Formats: sequence, C-alpha cells, structure tokens
Amino acid sequence: MANSLYLKGKEAFLNGSINMLANTITVALVDTAYYSFANTHQYRNEVSNTAVVSTATLANKTIANGVFDADDAVFTSVSGSNCEALIFFQDTGVQSTSRLIAYVDTATGLPITPNGSDISVIFSSGTSRIFSL
Repeated sequence: MANSLYLKGKEAFLNGSINMLANTITVALVDTAYYSFANTHQYRNEVSNTAVVSTATLANKTIANGVFDADDAVFTSVSGSNCEALIFFQDTGVQSTSRLIAYVDTATGLPITPNGSDISVIFSSGTSRIFSL
C-alpha cells in the first residue's frame, strides 16, 4: 500500500468538516497485522483498538500553499506490537466521530519495533511535509 488520504477525509476537507488548525489532530502508530487499509474507511472506530499501538497529538500545526505540517511527534514509552504504519485523524474524543485523514506506510523508520522507550516520528522537511493537497 502506498501513502494515501482517506476519501471521506478529502470530502470532509471540501465540505469544511475538518479544520486542520482548529481541530485536534492525532497520529497513531498502527500494527497492520490488525488493520487493513481501505480508502473508504471514514472514522477511527474502523481501526481496531488492537491495531493502535500508541497515539500522539500534533502540536504547532501549519498550513501553507496546500501543505500540512506540524512539530515532529513523540510517542512516549511505547511497547507492544510492531508498527508498520501511521494513521492521522481528527480526534473528537469519540471514535465513531473522529474522521480518518491519512494513512502512511512508506516512511523512513517504518516498520519499527517498540522496546518500551519513546519513539519520535520526524516529519519530512521536503515540499510535501506531512501531506499536501
């Protein structure tokens, strides 16, 4: 699978349901043995809790020229299954209303095996940053 924006996430951008700066945006480390990407998935409850190894809230988010960026993410004291992907979602605090935004499984450092220590995800400093529209 290649990195992708979820179709319903794109739709939510276009209809104004997701505001990347005002909303809480969370990134999850995901074990793909328990989650199979489908670009038609819409909400966080479509990703089993077993698949989500750890989460981090993005800070200092920016948008410029159609490109989304934020501070690098730090997942603290991570243990558990191997992580082969990242999922970004609009976190409402309720899984059935937290919209899925992006799926990333092609990135430097993936897959990663947690060992109880912190895991830092360093986002690209290239032209696309976290992702671009």
